[in-house]
Amino acid sequence: MKKSILFPLLFLVVIGLSSFGLHKFYMSIYQINYVPEKKMLQITTRIFVDDLNAALSNQFKKKTHICEENETPEDLVLMQKYIAEHFTITINGQQKTIQFLSKELDANVVVGYFRIQDVAKIKSLAIKNTALFDVNAEQQNIIQTTIYGKKESLLLTQDNLSGNIKF
Repeated sequence: MKKSILFPLLFLVVIGLSSFGLHKFYMSIYQINYVPEKKMLQITTRIFVDDLNAALSNQFKKKTHICEENETPEDLVLMQKYIAEHFTITINGQQKTIQFLSKELDANVVVGYFRIQDVAKIKSLAIKNTALFDVNAEQQNIIQTTIYGKKESLLLTQDNLSGNIKF
């Protein structure tokens, strides 16, 4: 009797666990910190390198090699252009220019460093992020902010591309 229950249960466990290996996780993380003494927003992005290269190739119809040995200066320009078109920040009702600083590879994640300067005071923050939805509709862009010591998070999806935070 126990064997008749054990084998089907074991079969279901093996099938259930193997399905996790077949499903890819589509997520990126954006950390935004306000540094009042520098009047600056510091932004760190974490995007899977294969997803980023796929998005760049998809939008610009050119194979890119971000964070690979054969990366070109043009690849970097396309990455900056893509981020600028798909990730926008509006502070106190005014859209701000996000300045690219640098990037590095951490395992299989591109870590990008950006900033917005001349931010005297923040009353409201509106963030729109459409990055990578052109590659996968299941994409989730997590926005984490620390402003005036207050931590807030937004989960942006295909159905919810933007969010607002008030201070």
